[in-house]
Amino acid sequence: MTENQTKTDEQWRAELSPEQYAVLREAATERPWTGELLDEARAGVYTCAACGAELFKSGTKFDSACGWPSFYESVRPEAVTLTEDRSLGMVRTEVRCAACDSHLGHVFDDGFGTPTGDRYCMNSISLGFTPQS
Repeated sequence: MTENQTKTDEQWRAELSPEQYAVLREAATERPWTGELLDEARAGVYTCAACGAELFKSGTKFDSACGWPSFYESVRPEAVTLTEDRSLGMVRTEVRCAACDSHLGHVFDDGFGTPTGDRYCMNSISLGFTPQS
């Protein structure tokens, strides 16, 4: 597991693309159906694009038809932190990387047909992917 990483905004800006910085550090959302990992179907592990911490296994990914990569559970409960998000005039549950506190997306309880009933709706740009060898 990646140990907790604390960096300044300047350090994050130097390491991330402007698009990644907007999503990971400012909680922006990428446009649906545009992410590189949306249709990724290989076996492997999804990681935090900011710090490399393992977040999701490919076996928990499913097609939710929402336009963003969706998973029904994280690799470990302690891999992510969940907080209430009241932005945009609604109440949602934000998902952040527990190792570096980067914004990943939101989790919803509408993952019908999944073992958990959850849909972790993640910004593709907030994730990295390591194929299984």
